[in-house]
Amino acid sequence: MKTKNKALLLALCAVLLVAASVLGTLAYLTSTDTVENTFSVGSVSITLDEQNVDGKDAEGKDNSDVIRDKANSYKLLPGHQYDKDPIVHVDSNSEDCYLFVIVKNEIADIESDATGDKTVAVQMTNDYGWSKVGETEDGALYVYGTVEAPGVVKAGEDKTVFTTFKIKGSVTNTELANYIGKTITVTAYAVQMDGFETETAANIWNTVFNAPALQG
Repeated sequence: MKTKNKALLLALCAVLLVAASVLGTLAYLTSTDTVENTFSVGSVSITLDEQNVDGKDAEGKDNSDVIRDKANSYKLLPGHQYDKDPIVHVDSNSEDCYLFVIVKNEIADIESDATGDKTVAVQMTNDYGWSKVGETEDGALYVYGTVEAPGVVKAGEDKTVFTTFKIKGSVTNTELANYIGKTITVTAYAVQMDGFETETAANIWNTVFNAPALQG
């Protein structure tokens, strides 16, 4: 009887040992994966230039080979029209943006507005898609597009501000003398479109730049 019980016990132990061995070889089914985020930084970048009309570079040195320039000199004559075509260039790697320009026109009072002639301000609003936002201490502020819905400008696009100006034929030499050293200065600004899609031009300007501040 003891021998039989001993044999049964050994058999049970053998079964348990086999079971333990089988259980010991089991492994959980698992899987793993990783998402790695790589960040780059967006940018908004513009340049502003105009055609070279006086054969000089921005420092006043003779350079007839300059195609686009940062400044020109003009001798004002009654009734004469001059080429001046400031263009805002949005860089090819820029983010979508809104464009603003401030135009300080110190010869506006002697610009011709006769039939067929267009002042700088009229060209901007009628021909080149700019809208006046208001006045600042540095000049008139314009936005590309409309005041309520500024236009989105994409990478690689160019936006002309105006192309010419013309002096009144009735201006006298005495009057012209008052404009010696006067200038037309254009300053361009750009801001990312993202985050401002529902804002007006004034709100965007006041939020992002506000220098110079809008008057009134």
